Amino acid sequence: MTEQFSSSEQQARLEMVKLGASFFQRGYATGSAGNLSLLLEDGNLLATPTGSCLGELDGNRLSKVTLEGEWISGDKPSKEIAFHRALYLNNPDCKAVVHLHSHYLTALSCLQGLDSENCIRPFTPYVVMRVGDVPVVPYYKPGDQRLADDLAQLAGKYRAFLLANHGPVVVGKSLREAADNTEELEETARLMFTLGDRAIRYLTDSEVAELRSR
Repeated sequence: MTEQFSSSEQQARLEMVKLGASFFQRGYATGSAGNLSLLLEDGNLLATPTGSCLGELDGNRLSKVTLEGEWISGDKPSKEIAFHRALYLNNPDCKAVVHLHSHYLTALSCLQGLDSENCIRPFTPYVVMRVGDVPVVPYYKPGDQRLADDLAQLAGKYRAFLLANHGPVVVGKSLREAADNTEELEETARLMFTLGDRAIRYLTDSEVAELRSR
């Protein structure tokens, strides 16, 4: 028997399936890498299951868990749901989380010498306006509790994070906003690698301040 969902939850499930497929079809996600989650109206989380391909999600089998981590229904959630929960619990504005292993941001996460407080020095206005600074979280193996602990400490100050040797994590007030901000970050990382060692005209402190005052 198929489980019955409220209209808002059904819409949330459809959106997650749609955005997951879009990420996969356009090369932002490969295989079973990455995971998505969102906060439902009932206060529980909807998330992509462990080992699932974002391009082949089944809305009826998405994982439903409490903010305390109790698995309610659907397929087994990803082990990385722990750091998703840490973001929701420590940032009241967080309503959705996108974590991908997208090509350019993952490449950036593998570089040495990144500024741990902001790994993307502003050279276009869009990252500043959409997400602000992007801190680097030290490397831990996937699923390590220390990922959740570190993100919990940073959650109240930032909207995007780069997990060292792993990939981006981006929050939003909706899944669509988190997805759009993730794509903006990926495009900026692509520009960084395209520019390479060329002299870059970075935004000045006053230009950045003007963007943040909007």
